[in-house]
Amino acid sequence: MPLPPPSPTTTAVVTGASAGIGADIARELAARGYGLTLVARREDKLRDLATELNDRVRVEIIACDVADADARAGLFEEIERRGLTVDILVNNAGIGTLGWIPNAHVADEIAQVRVNVEAVIDLTTRAVQEMVPRGRGAILNVGSTAGYHPFPGQSGYAGTKAFVRAYTEGVRAELAGSGVTVAMLAPGPVRTEFLQSAGMDEKKFAKAFPKFMWMPSREVARVGLDALENDKGTVIAGWPNKVSTFVLQRIPRFVLVKTLAQQHPALRRDRASI
Repeated sequence: MPLPPPSPTTTAVVTGASAGIGADIARELAARGYGLTLVARREDKLRDLATELNDRVRVEIIACDVADADARAGLFEEIERRGLTVDILVNNAGIGTLGWIPNAHVADEIAQVRVNVEAVIDLTTRAVQEMVPRGRGAILNVGSTAGYHPFPGQSGYAGTKAFVRAYTEGVRAELAGSGVTVAMLAPGPVRTEFLQSAGMDEKKFAKAFPKFMWMPSREVARVGLDALENDKGTVIAGWPNKVSTFVLQRIPRFVLVKTLAQQHPALRRDRASI
């Protein structure tokens, strides 16, 4: 089933909507006529985006840290209190750590699991349990090409995105024929706030990837929503990333992992400081 049609009483929930891919997914949904519920920690950023979009569609904002289990538990109740039904859920919120794990902060490593894994399971389960009885709905989980193989320098992040891939494909198979569409978007390199939040110089990181692999976040957002619209399941954004992922999966793991460990800019940075 394609995306359910928009209506005045339904909403598309987008987590991590304050910037980057999440904000552009919200823009794409608004352009297609879908009312929005924007979710993120930074309420000021959500208000700015709501001001941009609310002349086209109804936009609700809910400041919520999806790493917080209690906050997540109240999210769908708050949406219902506002008289809305969740027809689309986009699990876009994501954080990641970079660098040599002996230098890592345990709290940061665990935080990325709470956001990238725990929140995805929690919100997907709540959404599915509302959508399946109605026989309609759509869920888009944002993964990463990093989830297709081990990624020294971002080991925890790649592990969480490998989970998102496996989980999404499993849920999609479970819900086949239910009227609920499930897809995963796997971006490659995208210029967003992710690298800055992870403490990495974007210019140094960019040198590790050819220029043609980098994609604008609006284009990535469009690929993800088209995957839902056309029931494509798992999609990798951009042909260069599709080709590179295909090639990397066919390199012997011991060769691939050793090479990536030698080349990752965050590992080179951290080891140089020893």
